[in-house]
Amino acid sequence: MNINILLFGQLTDITGIGTITMEDVADTDSVVQNLHRRFPALATSKYVVAVNKNIITGNTLLTQNSTVALLPPFSGG
Repeated sequence: MNINILLFGQLTDITGIGTITMEDVADTDSVVQNLHRRFPALATSKYVVAVNKNIITGNTLLTQNSTVALLPPFSGG
């Protein structure tokens, strides 16, 4: 199962990339754990997780071709 990961703002500065494809991850907790192992600085960063354009508050099961986005805090005006 392929999962598309999108990173925005300062998170792209930490990782050096804006998109990642992961295989064999069943839920958002697995995605986050994998990203924290690959990019340890993400573990101390603040962000929210969205699945298919919906912000989530807990672990969420993923399906083939789900898109997970990590969104850093932002402000606008």
